[in-house]
Amino acid sequence: MLKIQVKEGENIERALKRYKRKFVKTTVKNQLQERKQFTKPSVERRALIKKAQYIQSLRDAENV
Repeated sequence: MLKIQVKEGENIERALKRYKRKFVKTTVKNQLQERKQFTKPSVERRALIKKAQYIQSLRDAENV
């Protein structure tokens, strides 16, 4: 459970913004999206390999 302390005289929109930022940082949103739909293990592996290739290409381009 996320709790945000609203300071004295603080605008409610500002407190909501802090709450949303904290919510995204705790990766709760990602977990909820993953549980919403099943992805096959082969698709997950393929995505990891694709991401690794992309990162490697960026590093290779940086070293050139």
